[in-house]
Amino acid sequence: MDLLLKGKKLESVWYGAPPEVAPTLVFLHEGLGCVSMWRDFPEKLGRMTGCGVLIYSRLGYGESDSCELPRSLSFMHQEALEELPEILAQCKIQKSILVGHSDGASIALIYAGESSADSLLGIVNEAPHVFCEPLTTRSIEKVRDLFQSGNLRERLKKHHGTNIDCAFHGWADVWLHPDFTEWNIESCLPKIRVPQLVIQGTDDEYGTSAQVEAIVRQSVGSVKTCFLDNCGHSPHRDQETQTLEAMAQFVRNLPV
Repeated sequence: MDLLLKGKKLESVWYGAPPEVAPTLVFLHEGLGCVSMWRDFPEKLGRMTGCGVLIYSRLGYGESDSCELPRSLSFMHQEALEELPEILAQCKIQKSILVGHSDGASIALIYAGESSADSLLGIVNEAPHVFCEPLTTRSIEKVRDLFQSGNLRERLKKHHGTNIDCAFHGWADVWLHPDFTEWNIESCLPKIRVPQLVIQGTDDEYGTSAQVEAIVRQSVGSVKTCFLDNCGHSPHRDQETQTLEAMAQFVRNLPV
C-alpha cells in the first residue's frame, strides 16, 4: 500500500488484521532504516499478538519519495507531530501501539508526550534516545567514515536505492551537527501516561542505560524495562527471539 504525505509517496506495508478489528502495531524505523530493514520481524510480532501491522519508510528512505536536505535539527518533532498523525488518519487506525527503534523510538516518545491522541494504547521503545550522548556521536563519526571509504554505502543502497545519500546524510548530518549536542526530549517524558516497554542491548554502541533510566525516572505511566546481553543497537536483529517474546507479552497485557 502507498500513502501520500504532502503530495509525496510513502512506502508502506500492512500485515494482519484491519484497524476496525484489532489494534495496530505501527513500526517507526531507525535513522538508517526503512521497511525492508525490519525484515519479517513486524509480521512475526503481528501473528503473535493478533494485531494489525503498519510499517512505513519516512520520506527520503527506502522506496519512499525523496526529501529536501539538510533536515531540520527538530526533524523528529516534525515526524512525530505532523507526519505521524497524518499517516494514522489516512490508515484510519483506531487504536495504536507504537514500536519505535532508535530515532523511531524518539519519535514515538515525542508523539506520546506531546499529542493528545486517545487512540494510543502504549509504546515499545528499542534503543531509544532522549538526549545526545558523546558515545552516540563518536559511533556515528565511525559510521560516516565507513560510508565514505568502506562498503557501507553499497550495503545500504540495497535497501534505499536512489535515496541512499538522502537517507544517510539526512541522519548523520543532523546527529553530527555542532548544535545537536543540545538536543533533548526529556520534557516530553512527564506527559507520557500510556504504558511503555523499553528494550536496550547491554552492548549498544549508540546509547547507554542513562537513556533508559531517564525514561523510567520521568514518565508518568508504567515503564517496563528489558536489558539484553550480547545485544547491540538492534535487539530485534541481535536477539530476535527474546525481543519478540518481550514485546508480545507487553502488547498482550495492554488494556484495550
